[in-house]
Amino acid sequence: MAGNTSAPRRTVTSRLLAVLGAFGEQHRSLTLTEIARRAQIPVPTVHRLTRELVAGGALDRLDNGRYVIGRLVWEAGLLAPVQGRLRQVSEPFVNDVFAATMATVHLAVRDDDEVLYLHRMRGRASVQIVSTVGTRLPMHATAVGKVLLAHSPSDVRDRVMANLFRITPHTIVRPAVLEAQLERIRREGVATTSEEMSIGACSLAVPVVRASDDNVAAAIGVVVATLKRDRQRLSAALQVAARGIGRLL
Repeated sequence: MAGNTSAPRRTVTSRLLAVLGAFGEQHRSLTLTEIARRAQIPVPTVHRLTRELVAGGALDRLDNGRYVIGRLVWEAGLLAPVQGRLRQVSEPFVNDVFAATMATVHLAVRDDDEVLYLHRMRGRASVQIVSTVGTRLPMHATAVGKVLLAHSPSDVRDRVMANLFRITPHTIVRPAVLEAQLERIRREGVATTSEEMSIGACSLAVPVVRASDDNVAAAIGVVVATLKRDRQRLSAALQVAARGIGRLL
């Protein structure tokens, strides 16, 4: 007799996780139908699950009927050891850099082959900013990403180098050019970009080196309209902050 080849029944937990997993960087708000399609769950089931998730604070329902990730999920994510500790330690230093430069300040870590933004303070200057807290961006096109890439294991660098892609006309997509930049970053301790992620935006970043083991734990950087002036001042402010964060980690 032929065996049962039907798919195993999904548990309630797996379906709840699938609903939450339907959201992402390119899918920050979704309708019920979109959630159902991305989670591969029938719409009536999604309707019941989203109602429970909204009641529990894991999702929020907007006035237009679309759903977004709720505060409960975000706060839970901040409890992750790396993210929570880094944010807690770095916050006063990020504030200091912001006060000294009035530029947009970022704190970021590597997440697999991408850069994950943990903290951001938006400057007054009208510079186009792509990143938000929780955003993942390519490492090869951002200053914080280049810092982290320069200090990544060789297998990570190899994967990134094999998949360089153009975001703006100024994005570095030649492996030899990027490798030369990474070598200079390791030597000088500073990374820069010029309109490689967004037209009209330049960035400068330095590594956060954990004092206990001399490993690069994060990168801190600023985004400005140009690096032709105040470069030394920006770099100095970041270096002071990075050393302070590294000592406390």
